[in-house]
Amino acid sequence: MSGVVSALVIVAVAGWTLLRQFSARPLSARWWLLPAILAVLALRGGSLLDARHETLSAEVLTAELVLGLVLGAGWGWATRIWREPDGTPWSKGTRATAFVWAGGLVLRAALWAVGAAAGLEQSTDGLLLALAVTLLARGGVLAWRLEGLPLHAGPAGGPGDRSPAAIGPVDGIRTPTAGKDLP
Repeated sequence: MSGVVSALVIVAVAGWTLLRQFSARPLSARWWLLPAILAVLALRGGSLLDARHETLSAEVLTAELVLGLVLGAGWGWATRIWREPDGTPWSKGTRATAFVWAGGLVLRAALWAVGAAAGLEQSTDGLLLALAVTLLARGGVLAWRLEGLPLHAGPAGGPGDRSPAAIGPVDGIRTPTAGKDLP
């Protein structure tokens, strides 16, 4: 895939994911599908490493993948999850999610700048693979967290209810009911 097409895919996937993240939505059982497609596209691109600086480009790629893993896990923990009375899992991003996104963009830009300063020829395939790792880590953390929620764990009943199913993982704000936005 050409660099321009890869860049467009990255911007489209990141934008689509970001927009969807901040509205209450049911979670899909196929959370792994988009990351798998992105990883295949990145690996088929054939330009993950700079042939002139293989060791250094492998180190930068490894740092990008580790960063993607950490950011994806943080994003998964910063996302509020709950189950509706029928057992359907839902999620919605929080303010902490926005901070994880912003921090991730800054760190990725810094890593890209370090590679450019070192003279690496960087392709979008590495960024596409890191995005796949980020989405896979987020989905894995959410799936793991959902296993701990009972099937009947919906929004809490009263203002004093502090059960784990009733509050967000980070900020302690109560979960909304389906179709209702948070303040």
